[in-house]
Amino acid sequence: MKVMVIVKATKDSEAGMMPSQQLLTEMGKFNEELVKAGILLAAEGLQPSSRGKRVRFAGPSRTVIDGPFAETKELIAGFWLWKVKSMDEAVAWVRRCPNPHNEDGEIEIRQVFDPEDFAPIDPTGDLRAAEARLREQIERQS
Repeated sequence: MKVMVIVKATKDSEAGMMPSQQLLTEMGKFNEELVKAGILLAAEGLQPSSRGKRVRFAGPSRTVIDGPFAETKELIAGFWLWKVKSMDEAVAWVRRCPNPHNEDGEIEIRQVFDPEDFAPIDPTGDLRAAEARLREQIERQS
């Protein structure tokens, strides 16, 4: 199963404070462990929401909203994409993770949909086959 491991934003991350060299070193070691275990698929930190935009959908209209965004506790500072055997395994890895901030914070773990999750609404498999072709094309481009 794939999971997205979401590092929640804090006041410091939203203020654009960079992590310390020590934290970067600790995170680098943690990421090396994830790679050696065959778990890590992607990992990225995100710029503060002040550099972001949101697009609000209302029927056919689209409205662009410039950051920063107010609710820090609902924002994301970074993420990993992992391939694990179970949610319990993901939790075990997160428990080993260095604290990504200089303050209290949270890391959220969310399971990524698997193509087979859509079988009930795609009985012929045509939509899943089309998605698989797109994924193959993306992999060839990387």
